[in-house]
Amino acid sequence: MTPNDVVSRLDPSVPVLIAGPTASGKSALALDIAERQGGVIINADALQVFENWPILSARPSQDDTERAKHALYGHVAYDATYSVGHWLRQVAPYLTGSDRPIIVGGTGLYFMALTQGLAEIPPTPAEIRHEADDVMRQHGRQAMLSELDAETQARIDTLNPMRVQRAWEVLKTTGRSLVEWQDATPPPLLPINAAQAFLIEADKAWLNNRITQRFDLMLQAGALDEAHQNHHRWDPSHLSAKTIGAPELIAYIEGQMTLAAA
Repeated sequence: MTPNDVVSRLDPSVPVLIAGPTASGKSALALDIAERQGGVIINADALQVFENWPILSARPSQDDTERAKHALYGHVAYDATYSVGHWLRQVAPYLTGSDRPIIVGGTGLYFMALTQGLAEIPPTPAEIRHEADDVMRQHGRQAMLSELDAETQARIDTLNPMRVQRAWEVLKTTGRSLVEWQDATPPPLLPINAAQAFLIEADKAWLNNRITQRFDLMLQAGALDEAHQNHHRWDPSHLSAKTIGAPELIAYIEGQMTLAAA
């Protein structure tokens, strides 16, 4: 199905969800829909919310934002904490606004929370987060997994350190397992059957080639200058530091890696 086919079949009054991997054409499709049918393009990418890596996180260009309304891009400080809960609270007003929402991004957790609901888990205190970081750094995810109940281990991606640490932090913060909180999840803000949802899939070889080309274009557009601007305040513990390519460019600046390797 071509992008033109997609747009021609859409109901202009129903919200649109567009998910998919990096460089698969999500933003271009969202922009096409907004220009032809109207609406506001809303970010659902956990890294594009931060203000300090506009090029490296592939945020929409100024030309794109002049062609259609955009929201929830680059509005979070570089050193701020930000979670799916923050995003849900910020996206909620757009679901009842006058402009049809076109929600686009690559963070699956955001779409899951939006369409399936999100448990209102209390935030992790700083001291528990520091303890968790220390445990993960010194002993790894297996040490954390050993403290989690079997049901939680069965539900989370146990190979993903971030998911394991999150479950561990929830247990330490609340005294309740992550699955207990998940089972008490309130109704979703936007059930999947109330939206027009698309998952863009692409051939891996084609996608890898696109990603390589995109990074070259990012460097031409000033990604290395962007890295220099961030270098003086670089802290790998910041969520914004998770931006793909940022650690490698900082390593290049610090002489720990060649630009080709980065």
